[in-house]
Amino acid sequence: MTFSQLEIFAWIAELRSFTATAEKLGITQSAVSHALKSLEQDWQVNLIARHNNQVELTATGQQLLIHVKELLSISHTLEQEVQALHGLNQGTLRIGSFGASSSILLLPEILDIFQQQYPNIEIYIDEGDDQEVCQWLQERRIDVGFVLLPNTQFDCVPLLNDIFVALIPKTHHLAAYTTIQPEQLAQEAFIMTLAGSQKQVELIFQQFQVQPKIRYRISQILSIISMVNNQLGISVVSDMVLTHKLLALYPNVVKRPFSPNLKRSIGLAVKNNKHLSPATKAFLEIAQQVWKTI
Repeated sequence: MTFSQLEIFAWIAELRSFTATAEKLGITQSAVSHALKSLEQDWQVNLIARHNNQVELTATGQQLLIHVKELLSISHTLEQEVQALHGLNQGTLRIGSFGASSSILLLPEILDIFQQQYPNIEIYIDEGDDQEVCQWLQERRIDVGFVLLPNTQFDCVPLLNDIFVALIPKTHHLAAYTTIQPEQLAQEAFIMTLAGSQKQVELIFQQFQVQPKIRYRISQILSIISMVNNQLGISVVSDMVLTHKLLALYPNVVKRPFSPNLKRSIGLAVKNNKHLSPATKAFLEIAQQVWKTI
């Protein structure tokens, strides 16, 4: 068993293709096949199954892939530690981001400073919802990810608190209220976000025993605001993404907080604080500094 074989197996599992893996690693397809075959012979198991030109992991392959990614992550951390000792500041950083809150607001502020200090570190960003980010952390697909707190699965660093607000057409009767209650949305045409905060919005309605009349399901915040602006419904979104500059583009939209406030906390998570790469450690430190000053 070699780390090269483990890396090839991990990329086959990720890309579901021998050809794509070969292109990704800059080697021949036969070299990919040979490495996988050698690994299977060494372990005396079948890791990959082929069905109608489709590449799939076997149950054994899925089980062992978790440990393979653990080993590769530790190897990646070790390489960065050695590079840091020589002052090279090179390597990669894989970040998981969910929804507009982290992708549009939190991440750019942190990366602006991070890339100034560490220009040689390659950054890869995967976007999904909160649950997907947690899954990617478990699988070691990413080094660090934005998550909703509290979260007991990982080692977490809190960044900031946020609230949910209702987006309402300016001419709607609810716009006359300074605050509203979730129950008031029960009879209204509702636009459900499919972005990172969808699960929390659903939990809010469950908590207050409200069954919203969902007319639309939309993932992009700009599309949601535009729909509200055109009086097609009401939505519930994170307040932090609704900047004055953004809302100024939609004069027929108002936002109203709930009473009581419906809060959420956002932080950064890593799988294990004891196995942080230098790049991950620097990213966490900069993130804390940035959001303490804003």
